[in-house]
Amino acid sequence: MNPALPPLVYHSCYSELALPANHRYPIGKYRTLYQALLALGVPANHFSLPSPVMAEELCAVHCPEYVNALCQGSIDAKAMRRIGFPWSEQLIQRSLTSLGGTLKTAELALTQGLAVHLSGGYHHAFHAEGSGFCLFNDLAFTAYTLQQRGIGPILIFDLDVHQGDGTAQIFSHNKQIITASIHCEKNFPARKQNSDWDIGVSTDCTDNLYLEAVAQSLNSLLNWYQPEFVIYDAGVDIHQDDDLGLLQLTTHTIAERDRLVLESCQQRKIPVAAVIGGGYQRDLAALTAVHLQLFKAAFNLNGSGLGGKIKT
Repeated sequence: MNPALPPLVYHSCYSELALPANHRYPIGKYRTLYQALLALGVPANHFSLPSPVMAEELCAVHCPEYVNALCQGSIDAKAMRRIGFPWSEQLIQRSLTSLGGTLKTAELALTQGLAVHLSGGYHHAFHAEGSGFCLFNDLAFTAYTLQQRGIGPILIFDLDVHQGDGTAQIFSHNKQIITASIHCEKNFPARKQNSDWDIGVSTDCTDNLYLEAVAQSLNSLLNWYQPEFVIYDAGVDIHQDDDLGLLQLTTHTIAERDRLVLESCQQRKIPVAAVIGGGYQRDLAALTAVHLQLFKAAFNLNGSGLGGKIKT
């Protein structure tokens, strides 16, 4: 591993999911992001390979009947339509591996201060059902696993354009895991849950107002809750060119947002596990360029010259 770079976690199975032609989910983005990082000069051996979690482990945050139905392929067709993917063994293995990836990212962050997962952010998965391309909730699973190891409070800081409704529901009675979501109010899901901290921004929200909301929210949350660990969902579907986002925010704003979050936590010596979250441009090259802003912020934080190679 290059000590000047934060740990990165990736598995090739993230993009190895056969989907129907013209499916809305940009499944190839994980591979193109990985390839872009290699092209920037990140060594292939710097990426940590995650292992899939065992299905029974998920019962800590998900209903056992739901987990079994999904893993065994006996889940109701209507439930799969709500998730948005056709069922397959490949889908289940990919999902279990991605959950293992977010947990591995958190474990690396605990020792290194910061780690980034080239997947994750499946925040629409509830205790007993999936939704919005999310089968199992990696943010919830990772936070709960860390809590059982004696770490807490834990802040889940979710800046995806869609509210982290599943995460909020799972932890509605857990006072040591703080859920925070800054999202587009007039966007999916239509029915919002109650996070510990919710800000729904309007579709005409300006770059400055958005960054102000992020800065004030994060500062308040860090001051009030004094978290020992932060899980950061750096969704880029807030971008003005995103097909599902509805906001008009620029790449520069996303770069500033990611820098602000990572620097704020570093200044307080709070470890951060970051996941790339949502992003739905059909142009994978353009989408990759926006996702790279998280890595630019992470590389610059560690003093790596590679951050300067990423365009804002």
